[in-house]
Amino acid sequence: MTADGPRNAPDVVDVVALGESMVTFLPSRPGRLADVPSFDRAIGGAESNVACVLAAAGHSARWVSRVGADGFGDHLVETIGAYGVDVTAVRRDPARPTGVYFRTAGDRATDAHEVAYYRAGSAASAMTTGNVDLTAARAGRVLHLTGITAALSGECRALLRELTAPRPGRPLVSFDVNHRPGLWRDGDDPRVLLEPARGADLVFVGEDEAQEAWGLHGAEAVRRALPGPATLVVKQGGHGATVLGTGRVAFVPAPRVDVVAAVGAGDAFAAGFLSATLRGLPVKDRLRHGHLWAAAALTVPGDLAVPPARDHADRLAALDDEAWGRLRLGPGWTQAAAATEEVRTP
Repeated sequence: MTADGPRNAPDVVDVVALGESMVTFLPSRPGRLADVPSFDRAIGGAESNVACVLAAAGHSARWVSRVGADGFGDHLVETIGAYGVDVTAVRRDPARPTGVYFRTAGDRATDAHEVAYYRAGSAASAMTTGNVDLTAARAGRVLHLTGITAALSGECRALLRELTAPRPGRPLVSFDVNHRPGLWRDGDDPRVLLEPARGADLVFVGEDEAQEAWGLHGAEAVRRALPGPATLVVKQGGHGATVLGTGRVAFVPAPRVDVVAAVGAGDAFAAGFLSATLRGLPVKDRLRHGHLWAAAALTVPGDLAVPPARDHADRLAALDDEAWGRLRLGPGWTQAAAATEEVRTP
């Protein structure tokens, strides 16, 4: 599978990512939300995370969304744009606010932390086929979407339905299931995520997500439920990931990682896999780049991490299976000056 598409039009980019981003407030010290006295401001959003990391790696990327006509919206647009992402298709909503959320420092390595979302009625939750720039969304070699958008509103689900519908000349559609149970309201059924997944060309899903959202156990069961996508990537946590394509199955183990924080690893994995896809690398290398970019996120405290330099990641991805199995990645491993010291092959 390659992400071929029109490349000469001036508005065509490598990847377009569509979805909600929010302003994130991170605690100044550990403790319950009730006890934390102050917070530091950052940004969060699965789709914009992918766009930012790809832009940092030298790909052209665009973020398409809606934000409020408020200071938080300004902050999101300016911060994401500073990564080199094209934000000209982000529209402002004068009637709805930009979403925000707070989280504790907690045991983030095991995902045991409090999160408080204030996104109901946000500008992004009101995205529709009529108020989003669909031309800009489709002007990429890859269009990256996630299941988070489907959880925001019925209008957002209709938007995903439109973007994943078969049509001549559409970009390669990438869909990360990204099932977040806390976003689904009573009465909503996450099985609706099967529809956009079946309409995509490339799907990312965790084994745990597939079981929780769809009651499916194992990669082969997920493949039977999603026969349409040319490429299905089933992530198996720290164990590794499996690609199921047309007539092929490939498993690549994940390297050992000294985890600092688990937040953002899934987005980084998708970005690494997409980067390798855009470059036309073999499937095995795409999985290894996904693992390496995820390791970059796992070894920093925030949601966004600078990906490894391309030549360094290529050298690691080209290791033989024995050497790959000995990799251990710790904080700072992506820094060129420290790469040799931090990547240990005992």
